[in-house]
Amino acid sequence: MGKKALMVVSFGTSVPQARRAIEQVEAQLRAAFPDHDFYRAFTSGMVARKIEREEGVRIPAPAELLEQLAADDYDEVRCQSLHIIFGQEYEKLLAQLASFRDRFARLLVGQPLLWDTADYLRLTRALLAEMPRLAEDEAFLFMGHGTEHPANAAYALVENCFRYHRAERVYVGTVEGFPHLDYALARLDAHEVTRVHLAPLMLVAGDHAINDLAGDQDDSWKSRLESEGYTVETHLRGLGEFAAVGDIFVDHCRAAQAV
Repeated sequence: MGKKALMVVSFGTSVPQARRAIEQVEAQLRAAFPDHDFYRAFTSGMVARKIEREEGVRIPAPAELLEQLAADDYDEVRCQSLHIIFGQEYEKLLAQLASFRDRFARLLVGQPLLWDTADYLRLTRALLAEMPRLAEDEAFLFMGHGTEHPANAAYALVENCFRYHRAERVYVGTVEGFPHLDYALARLDAHEVTRVHLAPLMLVAGDHAINDLAGDQDDSWKSRLESEGYTVETHLRGLGEFAAVGDIFVDHCRAAQAV
């Protein structure tokens, strides 16, 4: 039996307290694959450089880590993406993995959080179980990242899956795509909502959650909603902090396919 590595890859975050979401999922994956040596990589070079500069900790990029694992004579590398959707960051990871497929006896990759319909239904069901019970004038609004990639359609499907679970006042918007905040404001107005719960639909409650969602600046979602007369409560908890989300990643890692 040759050497086996578990390589867990996320975009990363430079916010130390937000990193607990990544660490939670990593812990679940490590427990599921005890015969694999654990390694972490970030796809964001900017985040990795900031961590090294401010904390003195070096986190490699996927290609750098793969080079190290090949040099250390690993036979099997099982790579699990912690990305939410199959967008640009996931495609970038696949490209880096593909260039190493001949360097290992087995090189496997697990899908991001949202891949098939069952993942969407499973995620939305898990989030509903964690939400407060909403009064008639309350709504829950999730902030996703958003992307120019066609995978941006994933966010609309998340909202539709909340509808499937009969959650009529749970909405999804994005920072950098559609549905945007104006869409969410129109839905809130149509349902005569007065109180809004805000939470990130992201792996970590990092910079976007702290500033774009819950910040005090005028253009944050919290400030925009308050300027429209809504009472706002923020829930700064990354998806990775929910054990049920980690379970999805573990199942994807178990079903990992050859690159």
